[in-house]
Amino acid sequence: MLDATVPALSLGALLALVQIVSIGVAGRRLGRSHGPSRFPDGAGGNSIGYKGDVILPLHVMPRDKAKPVLLRLDLDYAICSNVCIPVLAKAELPLPGDGEKDAAIDASEARVPKAVTLGEGDKLAIRAIRREAGGARPRIVVDVAAPPEAKLEVFAEGPTPDWSLPIPAPVAGAPAGLRRFAFDLDGLPPGATAKGATLRLTAATDEAAIEVTAPLE
Repeated sequence: MLDATVPALSLGALLALVQIVSIGVAGRRLGRSHGPSRFPDGAGGNSIGYKGDVILPLHVMPRDKAKPVLLRLDLDYAICSNVCIPVLAKAELPLPGDGEKDAAIDASEARVPKAVTLGEGDKLAIRAIRREAGGARPRIVVDVAAPPEAKLEVFAEGPTPDWSLPIPAPVAGAPAGLRRFAFDLDGLPPGATAKGATLRLTAATDEAAIEVTAPLE
């Protein structure tokens, strides 16, 4: 497994992970990182990404476990503050197979959002999703159960990457024991229709993350 430590990474900043040239490798698979966080983008809005360290796990299957494995990596990404600056990094990494990073990678993968059904879960659950009419655009309302002391984030994705939905924001009016988030149904690509589209909603705390897919009626 390979881990990458990045000081501050926006989800939109990682452009491509390309040209992973391997020696002595039978196969490889890029894993998923843990749930992101919301942070100010410096222009009056918010972005989604990571602060501090983030692990991007790469599962490597050696051709021969008795022989060393070497990875050569070209990483194309951007460093973003008020503007984004493209960067191309190159690295060469021998994998000794001693398991030195396994504990950190396992802990990160334990926080990868787990797919659940609507309402499933005890401490962390997305209880209800509904669409409200009114205003310039329809609004999506999401009710979430989470420990009262936990920092809770909710994120929304459309059925394809060209959907750019707003970040759900906390709002008042949740039933007792729940927290409510809402966002306008905005950011659809040209020609797309919301009716019948499937949204993926992610709820994340510092300890766990879940994701629910739900069709819009």
